[in-house]
Amino acid sequence: MPKTLINCPNCKKPLQADIIQLFDVGTEPALKQLFLSGGFNIAQCPFCGFQGNLAVPIVYHDPEKELLLTFVPPEIGLPRDEQEKAIGVLINQAVNKLPPEKRKAYLFQPQTVLTLQGLVERVLEADGITREMLQAQQKKISLIQQLLRATPEKRKEIATQEDQNLDAEFFGLLNRLIETTIAGGDQEGTKQLVELQKNLLSATSFGKILQEQTQEVEAAIASLKEAGKELTLEKLVDIVIHAPNDNRLKALVSLTRPAMDYMFFQALSEKIDRARDDGRKRLIDLRERLLELLSEYDKQVEIRVANAKKVLDSILQASNLEESLLQSLPAIDEFFIQELNTQFEAATKQGDEQKSQKIKKIVDVLQQISTPPPEYAFIEELLDAEDDDARKKILDKNRDKVTPDFVNAMTTIATQAQSSDDKELAEKIQALYRLVIKYSMEAGIQTN
Repeated sequence: MPKTLINCPNCKKPLQADIIQLFDVGTEPALKQLFLSGGFNIAQCPFCGFQGNLAVPIVYHDPEKELLLTFVPPEIGLPRDEQEKAIGVLINQAVNKLPPEKRKAYLFQPQTVLTLQGLVERVLEADGITREMLQAQQKKISLIQQLLRATPEKRKEIATQEDQNLDAEFFGLLNRLIETTIAGGDQEGTKQLVELQKNLLSATSFGKILQEQTQEVEAAIASLKEAGKELTLEKLVDIVIHAPNDNRLKALVSLTRPAMDYMFFQALSEKIDRARDDGRKRLIDLRERLLELLSEYDKQVEIRVANAKKVLDSILQASNLEESLLQSLPAIDEFFIQELNTQFEAATKQGDEQKSQKIKKIVDVLQQISTPPPEYAFIEELLDAEDDDARKKILDKNRDKVTPDFVNAMTTIATQAQSSDDKELAEKIQALYRLVIKYSMEAGIQTN
């Protein structure tokens, strides 16, 4: 993206910044996510230190939804005729990118929005996200802030009063906030949010459900591991039959879906034929419930596969592939990787060299991102050591590796470990953390 020369809003000195005024998501779909994230038109002045969003006229265009929105920040004080001129130039750019057959009447009736927040809300409303839904999320954010400020006693009281509002959406939002603070290196913020999550899991109705579901998944994994390499179709049927509750059944479906095929149900039906009375009825009910769970699971998979395809297609169509990929990282999962492999194989068979090269570039970027920093390899080496004396010797031998980045990485890992269910590993990490902090203080290392 070319740099634009502007004047700093604070000290008025010239500086260069990335400016986007036309968000044409029809030609560059990744711009939508960038717009909704708010991470655009941000400048940092090297002279006075100002950092913030720049006030410039904006046009948002989504031809698929026939949406053309305009916004002129009132603080820039543009006269009416200059506003119309600035917006007109941007609209013309959007129209010129459309083929003649797609130039429809909505292009001649742009909708003016008075605030940037209003612009965001209009975009979300077009996606079916209403103002009421946005307000509901804001209430949950405010509730999180209230809980963070509260004392332990007050926190329990609030959790009891707001129990019905501490639902799946609340815990999903809390988890995303934790991921954001970790990615941003906010160690203190991460620690506070993780501690809050830990408190609420045991103090709320939905939190207890989450804990129970987690325990059932762990129990399901344990039962499958116990069978090990000798996990036959008959053994899997027996494990399913002896599942103690519906949550265990759900866990087994998600873990062994490929194995629950025609042969599996044939084996289950044979057991039903041999059973009698209440035992027969229970197995019939179990078969019906399994079919329901499999249908639900397959529908969810279809949705995730479709979303993965949509994300990949958006990245491949973007003018800046790497930038679009980085903006789409939250949507990258195993379904995205599967779609990536599928499209690469198809492009190779069709001889589509351009698409193949784009996909290879995506793979290269993902590999670079997924490669852990060298500090993490050093931490693993220390964790594998026999005791603190051995760790101290490793630290002395690798004194040059004990850098501020290493100490910060150790702090992040120690913070994440506090919410781990593996108590033994968590205690081991905490012990290493204390040793590293002590060692770094003795060595006079300053952390960020």
